[in-house]
Amino acid sequence: MGILDGIVEWIAEQVMNILDLITTSVLGALGCSMDTFLRYFPAAETMYDVFLALALGLILLNWVWQLFKNYFMGAGIEAEDPIKLSIRSFLFIFLAFYAEDIVNLLLGIAGKPYDWILTEELPSLDFASFNSVITVILGVCANGAVAIIALILVLILAWNYIKLLFEAAERYILLGVLVYTAPVAFATGASQATGNIFKSWCRMLGGQFFLLLMNAWCLRLFTSMVGTFLANPLSL
Repeated sequence: MGILDGIVEWIAEQVMNILDLITTSVLGALGCSMDTFLRYFPAAETMYDVFLALALGLILLNWVWQLFKNYFMGAGIEAEDPIKLSIRSFLFIFLAFYAEDIVNLLLGIAGKPYDWILTEELPSLDFASFNSVITVILGVCANGAVAIIALILVLILAWNYIKLLFEAAERYILLGVLVYTAPVAFATGASQATGNIFKSWCRMLGGQFFLLLMNAWCLRLFTSMVGTFLANPLSL
């Protein structure tokens, strides 16, 4: 069993070393800054001008169409008030044109609590020590294939932690998509017929900010739990 125990212990150590690498390289990169998103998806910034032109074209097209419909109101065709329509159209042209600045302002506001969560002092964490601590505890509490049981626990821990990281990465990518398609979302607010789409986009953007913060909070809770456990493994 000595060779088997050695192999199992080596596998567990490699798994925890991978978690160490993921923690240091991924958690800080996923936040409310779009630097990482642009590093892997540089076309998003290039195509932003395309979405901006599309948004301005949609607003002007809707404005002309709604004004045209006013001539047929007597035939039972509904149309928006031309004065309110014009004010709303010019307002959302302004918002779409400065959508990048508006979204960057929101990213800065949401990024503050995210940075606070990441910079909060927590117990020191070394995932690579987790397997040895688990092995010691199981060696005290149980007999038999202790290394295999420890490996199973390590794999369960690693799998759940990686799932949390994948969820955080998914939220970050979706946030980037919302940010770089913002002009088109602002264009939908220029008409009452599509106003609900703009409201839904605003709720989705706010929800992504909140979920990104919650993911960072959960990951920090997870790492703080592991760090505290490694510092006082037998206190439980």
